[in-house]
Amino acid sequence: MAKKIGFSFPAKVLVPVKKFLSEELKKLKRQAKRIKENDPFADTGRVNDNAAVDTDVAEQVGHSNAEAKGKFIKSRIIQIRKALARIKIGKYGICEDCKSMIDTDRLMVFPETTVCVECVKDREK
Repeated sequence: MAKKIGFSFPAKVLVPVKKFLSEELKKLKRQAKRIKENDPFADTGRVNDNAAVDTDVAEQVGHSNAEAKGKFIKSRIIQIRKALARIKIGKYGICEDCKSMIDTDRLMVFPETTVCVECVKDREK
């Protein structure tokens, strides 16, 4: 476990991070909307349609894919909102579990992270 420190990034460093995360959030919201609209189960007329078995299977598979993609996007949206909230309260870059600084290399690759590598490993055990 890393040493706990009282640290916060300067505002000028966080401005581009906040901008990037905000743009990413907008993209994800648009993707979630498209996925929901393209979900075969969103077509209310399909209930009254006595489709062939292969069409029904295609609808089922399409719906399963839409659900999986939707869940993934929803979790990313939550993670980005958490990171933006941590920027707002001055705790961005500090692990929410152990309170130590998150490695800057990790933040560069995964800017929405709120947990350090060590704590991720502990969660996976």
